[in-house]
Amino acid sequence: MATVYIPTALRLFTDGTSEVVLVGENIGEIVTELVTKYGDLKTHLFSNEGKLRSFVNIYLNEEDVRHLDGLNTKVSEGDKVLLVPSIAGGI
Repeated sequence: MATVYIPTALRLFTDGTSEVVLVGENIGEIVTELVTKYGDLKTHLFSNEGKLRSFVNIYLNEEDVRHLDGLNTKVSEGDKVLLVPSIAGGI
């Protein structure tokens, strides 16, 4: 089980929920469970091909999973998962 923290920008798609506890052996299973529970999140996290969008960063206990095993990164009881969508902008 891991607690997934939902950023403010994505809470519109989770009925305002800021965190949810989910079960999975790795990040991929956790994220799949998340989009199963909140279907409207799917298009914001995954491309039409089913790949995690490049601007979505996922952290496991403050470490970017891209520097670990990506979606195959193992999750342990009590871990914290943070979704951080990159936001571009400028003048």
